[in-house]
Amino acid sequence: MLLTYIRSALFMIWFILWSIILMLGFVWFLLLPRAFTRNLSKTWSRVLLFGLKWICGLTYEVRGPIPRGGVLVASKHMSMWDTLVLYMLLDDASTVLKRELTRIPFYGWYISKAGVISIDRSGKASAMRQMMAEARAMLDAKRDIIIFPEGHRMRPHETPDYKPGVAGLYAQLGVPCIPVALNSGQFWVDFIRKPGKIVIEFLPAIPPGLKRAEFMTTLQDRIESATQKLLAEGQQILVSKGVS
Repeated sequence: MLLTYIRSALFMIWFILWSIILMLGFVWFLLLPRAFTRNLSKTWSRVLLFGLKWICGLTYEVRGPIPRGGVLVASKHMSMWDTLVLYMLLDDASTVLKRELTRIPFYGWYISKAGVISIDRSGKASAMRQMMAEARAMLDAKRDIIIFPEGHRMRPHETPDYKPGVAGLYAQLGVPCIPVALNSGQFWVDFIRKPGKIVIEFLPAIPPGLKRAEFMTTLQDRIESATQKLLAEGQQILVSKGVS
């Protein structure tokens, strides 16, 4: 376990170093078209994933077809890894996130330039209307919409807590919803990065047109059942490596 702590500390140095290099060294990208910032963000993700592999021994596997253009992607959320990889894998996605993140110096500037859907959680009805309008504009531009239905990171095996926002988007946008399961929370645990393999799985699409209750039940059942299987698979990997 000591080696895991050492590797995690080295990765944190890698993370901070490259974040500073890319965010400060390319801040002038904010003056250029959005595509420059989008590609820089994907580069940042690839650099961090490279560090995870070679410093921490943590790799990943993608299962299922990756969506391409104009769908709603609803993903389980266990760690920061999820946001890095989803944005990197999807061609041109916009993520639904809390507005506070856009106010973080540098990081917030970049994600705002990349084109996210920021919501004011205290705004209630008005916040929902704004989210719908921004999401519609993103779809019109042939961009995917990423949303984490539970609204925040969840620990492995924690009781699911799906919020109604995803159902509102699904009903208003009228596009397929792609559920996503993963097991990142077993390997990316706060400061610790455990060796192994994270799996992210794109599940069969939920077609548009379902009633709200049926959609929410279908979405949660698909994500949670697939996630439990991935967690069992991940636990076997951790036990085999002696870091469970």
